[in-house]
Amino acid sequence: MPTPAPKLTPAAQASAQVLGATVRTQRKALSVTATALAEAAGVSRVTVYRIEKGEASVTLGAYANVLAALGLGLKALPEGADAAAVAPPGWLPARVRLADYPQLRSLAWHMPGAQALSPAQAWSLYQRNARHMDDAALTPAERQLMQALHQAFGDDAVPPDLRDGV
Repeated sequence: MPTPAPKLTPAAQASAQVLGATVRTQRKALSVTATALAEAAGVSRVTVYRIEKGEASVTLGAYANVLAALGLGLKALPEGADAAAVAPPGWLPARVRLADYPQLRSLAWHMPGAQALSPAQAWSLYQRNARHMDDAALTPAERQLMQALHQAFGDDAVPPDLRDGV
């Protein structure tokens, strides 16, 4: 008889549901079926469904395999921490989520349905549209992203205040 699922605190349950929603959003953004994801991760389709619901009885190994199959990582952060804010300087994500960077999201107005860009695409948008950005509205995480993109791809169209820090 399997061990019963652990009782989760309300905060832990909310975190599990957010993780599940992230898995589902990424799967849909990549146009991957639950069955294809299950095969890629070496788990059952039902396990993928349970992960997307944020169920506590799913093993950490199954979560890790599903996340890896989607190109996502599993990382522990202090409560309330922003993942972009704790990234090491110069680090680039594999995909730049538009929801995390308000100025980039506004520059991507012509890309309906786009939820994430490659770092090269993000840099290209910043380069082509730097004159349309509101420097005062840049968040620290977005400044950090722009500096990392600058280090990776070049010097064109970087706002002067960012050039000084790079």
